[in-house]
Amino acid sequence: MNRKELVEYFLRIRKCSEDICKPLANEDYVPQPIMDVSPPKWHLAHVSWFFETVLLKVYNPQYQPYHPQYGFIFNSYYESFGKRVERPTRGTLSRPTVQEVMAYRSAINQDMCELIETLPEESWETFHDLVVLGLNHEQQHQELLLTDIKYIYSHNPLQPAYLITGQSKSVVSSISRFLEFEGGVYEIGHPGNEFGFDNEMPSHKVYLNDFKIQNRLVTNREYLEFIEDQGYQSFEYWLSDGWTLLETEGWNSPLFWEQIDGKWFEFTLAGLQPVELDAPVCHVSYYEAEAFAEWTGKRLPTEPEWEIAVQQSKVFPNQGNFMDSGFFQPQPLSEEDTGQSLMHQAFGDVWEWTGSAYLPYPGYRRQKGALGEYNSKFMINQMVLKGGSCATPQDHIRTTYRNFFQPDKRWQFMGLRLAETV
Repeated sequence: MNRKELVEYFLRIRKCSEDICKPLANEDYVPQPIMDVSPPKWHLAHVSWFFETVLLKVYNPQYQPYHPQYGFIFNSYYESFGKRVERPTRGTLSRPTVQEVMAYRSAINQDMCELIETLPEESWETFHDLVVLGLNHEQQHQELLLTDIKYIYSHNPLQPAYLITGQSKSVVSSISRFLEFEGGVYEIGHPGNEFGFDNEMPSHKVYLNDFKIQNRLVTNREYLEFIEDQGYQSFEYWLSDGWTLLETEGWNSPLFWEQIDGKWFEFTLAGLQPVELDAPVCHVSYYEAEAFAEWTGKRLPTEPEWEIAVQQSKVFPNQGNFMDSGFFQPQPLSEEDTGQSLMHQAFGDVWEWTGSAYLPYPGYRRQKGALGEYNSKFMINQMVLKGGSCATPQDHIRTTYRNFFQPDKRWQFMGLRLAETV
């Protein structure tokens, strides 16, 4: 991008974060019900701190920090940048106020735009790439904003609606079937010809046996059969850690589900709604996804299987129900979806759990400095998810994108499709 294009891109992404927060009252910006959830106010300031710390302080010799304590308050996990407010206590910060955070964002926007327009040419390439990284980082926090707002609202006895969304598309009944793919040597990973996170690289060869993968996502209707068949009471389907967690936490359904007078409801960003049986099941942990797969006699696809199935099915990342649709909820399969490819719902709706651990690709090398902390230090004890969700910005996702979470997490829009070995 040239300078004008980069300024426009920068301001578009920055505005989107603030637009997400427009339905909030000031009181909504502060709560933090659990450690995993951050207050919306913190998200808005943290992404601004990122631009200030990684770009303004480095590329503008005259730059003075906006506030001497903001680095301590809004650093997330970067040891390179020193001490910080402990993650579980972010919700205790009544100050800075929402108004002060918005003023901080505005000041960073102005300083960044000036820097983009005036930076010497010899520094432009590296600087440009860091700005693009920062904007993709902010898009990750846009998804977190939506999922964290949902969790915050779900813990309020009033069960408020964040936003009344539009009507879903016409539903079609799609019988689940399995698409078969031939084994062999394939190449996966990001080729490095445009933006990608370091954990997507390098591209490399993998060997796959023949496999089959489900043509669509697992639905609430199918998952309800697992619940009604005592799936949450039958230890034989569960990994040991998952079973222990289930007993400790009292899980008997996906997160946000609630049974009222014998009928299942789900808390959504539009408030409490009846469970849409034909929509993809979501807010299930890896343990639940794996247990469901075991109950069906199938398994979860591996990350390479998912990526190759998408490639060979010619599914494009711009096809799907993303944040941009305004639904903010997984949608049932529609006629429009079924006409696009054989492998439906590969992008958007829900992040799909895979059976692959989040580990570095062969040949991966950790970056030097603070950016080496961005992804690489989390490459242990987590599982890979693919495809994006209904809270993911549409221009943020790609086939090689690697999301990752610990197997117990389920507050994100997480779901599954099944696979089997031929």
